[in-house]
Amino acid sequence: MSKAIGRIVTLLLEERQLVRIHWILVVSIFCFSLFPHLCFAEDSTSAPDSEVLTAVSPLDETIEAQICVAKDSTSPSDSEVPTAAAPSDETIKAPVETEPSEPSSFEEPEETIADPLESLNRISFNVNDKFYFWVLKPVVNVYNAILHQDVRIGIRNFFSNLTTPIRFANCLFQAKFKGAGKELIRLLVNSTFGMGGFLDPAKKEFKIEKTEADFGQTLGIWGLGPAFYINWVFLGPSNLRDTIGFAGDLFLDPRTYLFNKPIFYLVRPVEIVNDTSLKIGEYEALKKSAIDPYIAVREAYTHYRQNKINKK
Repeated sequence: MSKAIGRIVTLLLEERQLVRIHWILVVSIFCFSLFPHLCFAEDSTSAPDSEVLTAVSPLDETIEAQICVAKDSTSPSDSEVPTAAAPSDETIKAPVETEPSEPSSFEEPEETIADPLESLNRISFNVNDKFYFWVLKPVVNVYNAILHQDVRIGIRNFFSNLTTPIRFANCLFQAKFKGAGKELIRLLVNSTFGMGGFLDPAKKEFKIEKTEADFGQTLGIWGLGPAFYINWVFLGPSNLRDTIGFAGDLFLDPRTYLFNKPIFYLVRPVEIVNDTSLKIGEYEALKKSAIDPYIAVREAYTHYRQNKINKK
């Protein structure tokens, strides 16, 4: 296993495009090191995202959105409800005219999205559902039996470290300069002291959290709306804005430059299976608790993505 991982890392480092990206990041790290307060000062406008959940999709963002949202509901307890006096006969005979109450300014409208392609989206959803239960889940169960959880977490850390250019660039696009500085520091620390990214000493030792940022989120912050909902086969829930954002992120993803090469067909499936292995069972829980799983996934994804955009 260690030899295979070493071979993968060696092939990745031999890529000419990755070498260029590496030197660009090294120069950027040096520049940010001249202003350490940009990297380590507390950012009051953003908070580290919590661990998110997954289901069928191989895309991290679309996977996470399917199960991570729960609607908050509050109701007054019995002790808080005042006891009303019994109405008199006069009160009963004389109905009181009441004006319609205006909606409270504290009530937030429920996030929703247009779904003109619902019939096609439901077909894609059913294909993804069958793929999860018939193919992906059985493979993941075998994968879990072979590899210990710590090893699987290390593999997830490696791919997260590899995709740092996506988060770094989008932090700059969103004017999150502190987040961009943190991403550079994390890349430097984890690539060296973290054994190529398999460990995460930047978080454990230096308390530097990962800054989640993607181009779909960037477009939302720039003011572009989601337009309408799309559920892609194998890619899972999305919308028109996030689909464009996903295409934009491909230019910043080092894995893109491995496409049509033998290593790509090894790296990408391993990443999908590994991510799913760390979140197995959560899609089942969502599907079991939802009256209509398709609607639950759609609304959860929409709410989740809007929350990410609101955290500017």
